[in-house]
Amino acid sequence: MKICIYYESLTGNTRQIAEAIQEACPSDVIYCGPYTPQAADLYFIGSWTNKGDCGDMTQTCLKELKNAKIAYFGTCGFGGSDDYYESLFQRMLVHMDSSCEIIGHFYCPGKMPVAIKERYISLLQAHPEDKKLQVSLQNFEDVKDRPDAQDLKDAKTWALKMIQEASR
Repeated sequence: MKICIYYESLTGNTRQIAEAIQEACPSDVIYCGPYTPQAADLYFIGSWTNKGDCGDMTQTCLKELKNAKIAYFGTCGFGGSDDYYESLFQRMLVHMDSSCEIIGHFYCPGKMPVAIKERYISLLQAHPEDKKLQVSLQNFEDVKDRPDAQDLKDAKTWALKMIQEASR
């Protein structure tokens, strides 16, 4: 089976997941990197989360692929909510060509740039009563070491399941 792994990574989080997927299936991967059209039997496509959606390059990739089997993965600065992950997945689907088949998806938290923390702190100084900002700052701390070893292991396990699913 020919496998392409396309990813768009702003901070390196999504790249780490892509590399874990590549490690899980090294003999089958014909390409791993930013979107460059390739012919494959299975496409792993991953993106960082850009204001609740996938990145621009990922949107282009999803629109251009036709009749493809896709396993989608993503990272985001907010961690631990399956409902949030599902909402991100649903937003991504609007960019995909209808001829494609999604065989599964995987999300995990990813660290955010320090500039985000600095912005939260600055906003909290101006609005110390703002509970949403307090939660956002705590979330920044909660995901600062993600993706971690368990996330990478989970991504590898998921990738192997997606390959089995695509082979059916």
